[in-house]
Amino acid sequence: MGVETMRIREMEERDNQAMEQIIKRSLESFDLDIPGTAYFDPQLSSLAQFYKKQTHAKYWVAVNEQDEVVGGVGIAPFGQKKGICELQKLYIASSAQGMGLSKELMRVALDYAKEHYTHCYLETLKKLESANALYSKLGFQQLEKALAGSEHNAMEVWYIKELS
Repeated sequence: MGVETMRIREMEERDNQAMEQIIKRSLESFDLDIPGTAYFDPQLSSLAQFYKKQTHAKYWVAVNEQDEVVGGVGIAPFGQKKGICELQKLYIASSAQGMGLSKELMRVALDYAKEHYTHCYLETLKKLESANALYSKLGFQQLEKALAGSEHNAMEVWYIKELS
């Protein structure tokens, strides 16, 4: 099954549990089920509601032909910084990795971000090599440290992209 059979849509409440499981399993596979990562985010079991409550924020899921959630990504305002959004919770189920889904999800998220923000920020970890390669390829510039207001203290790589 390739990326062409996938569909990207806005997240609905019925997708919450599936996305929470994808995020947790993914972090566990890298031994990242630790404090300071998304694993312990209080909103993890109600992502749809969490993103709906915020201004200029959205979460999208990728679904297969059976409408099963296989990945997702979010955009939300970053702290109190005007004009800066954060690309959040980009995770793909292991069964759907390696077919370009992350890139498709990011394209949708960044197209949306351009309508509301001047810059997009994101945080990740060195060991997530394929993610880091994708961010660089999509024009994100690495920063020397986290932007003030960051909530995930386990992160060690930070990127920003000018949206135009």
